[in-house]
Amino acid sequence: MAKQASFIKEFFKARRQVGALAPSSKFLMKKMIKPIDFSTAKCIIELGPGNGIFTKGILEQMNSDCKLFSFELNQSFYEQIKSEINDHRLTLLNRSAEDIISVIEEYGIEKVDYIVSSLPLTVIPSEIKTVILDRAKNALSDDGKYIQFQYTLNAKKLLEERFSSVKIEFTAANFPPAFIYQCSN
Repeated sequence: MAKQASFIKEFFKARRQVGALAPSSKFLMKKMIKPIDFSTAKCIIELGPGNGIFTKGILEQMNSDCKLFSFELNQSFYEQIKSEINDHRLTLLNRSAEDIISVIEEYGIEKVDYIVSSLPLTVIPSEIKTVILDRAKNALSDDGKYIQFQYTLNAKKLLEERFSSVKIEFTAANFPPAFIYQCSN
């Protein structure tokens, strides 16, 4: 219940960073990470981990030589994840998702296998959203996947403009129900 209250507080305090009144469900997390081939993944990026439910799910399945870079701009969520997760494979960054390219260059990574995004695209200003999505696409390997969830279909056109394949799934087992976009080049 404390996590729920914390999420609601951040929702009202940081409307451009938090897009939901409640944290994502474990069911949504499982559907989001299902397309990831953990046997071959070497580098995964997570955008907007919130309370860390996807972070924990990804780390549970990752190989020991895989790296996870999680970008959390919200200071409260960043501190929460930092205090709850101690894993050498995780690099938690209190930075904007706009910094994807500079971060992977900083760490000597050429391309990323998967990007898992919980960013609330609907509330992010258009110019920032464009930069984030363009840089995310550029960070992905040729056979990489960008996986995004949203509560509406508003992101469909944006994603179709950037990716040659955009598949959409729906899950009612979340509050609110969510659409999961699986995008590839």
